[in-house]
Amino acid sequence: MTQHTSSTLVVPQVSAIPRHVAIIMDGNGRWASKRFMPRVAGHSEGLGAVRKIVQECRRLGVEYLTVFAFSSENWRRPPEEVGFLMKLFLKSLKSEVSRLADNDISLRLIGDLSRFDSAIQEMVKFSEEKTATCKGLTFTIAANYGGRWDILEAMRKCLAANPGLKSEEVTEELLQPYFSMAYAPEPDLFIRTGGEQRVSNFLLWQLAYTELYFTDTLWPDFDAAELHKAFDWFSQRERRFGRTSAQLASEPMSDAV
Repeated sequence: MTQHTSSTLVVPQVSAIPRHVAIIMDGNGRWASKRFMPRVAGHSEGLGAVRKIVQECRRLGVEYLTVFAFSSENWRRPPEEVGFLMKLFLKSLKSEVSRLADNDISLRLIGDLSRFDSAIQEMVKFSEEKTATCKGLTFTIAANYGGRWDILEAMRKCLAANPGLKSEEVTEELLQPYFSMAYAPEPDLFIRTGGEQRVSNFLLWQLAYTELYFTDTLWPDFDAAELHKAFDWFSQRERRFGRTSAQLASEPMSDAV
């Protein structure tokens, strides 16, 4: 498995099309409420938006797409909504895995899956195995995931793998392989729909140098055209990674933005 280096240690590859896109898909409930529909109807509609964005990212050449489907804090929602989300999660895995495989899309799940029932855990394992050899796009779903949980888990795994490790010996390079997304480069572009402007405990370590894009568009209405708006905004960003604009201007011309 390829190991990716932290953006605080090495300046990452930069291109006009983001290599890795991370999305918080917010606004499903409000979308439904505006239409006098139950909140769960918005989650069903949001599934269609996921399919569209996965397809468009695949078409545009994005290598990694990561979506926040269910946070470790979402268990606080009303029990009936949580129950519906679990059923929708299982149903979507069953219905989409063949489509993903046919389109050369690899599916990965990150988060503490131990809290999900056995049917979901078994379907996750089947889906990951069925798409394991796909190379066109790596589509990651964060479920029962939290950024703080990820950092703590990485540290625990690192300590377990290196008995007697001293605090002064802990480095980013040593810790990096133990993060849940060690298989992917850090996100270039973070998108949050629905109008909120926070990262909500999502990929806290990995978002260190990610460009943050916020839109009022509710997730069920976020389509290919909205994705292009985000990409157009991203292409205008000057990604310095601690350097100055003058340093960037003196570098050889390339595809970088």
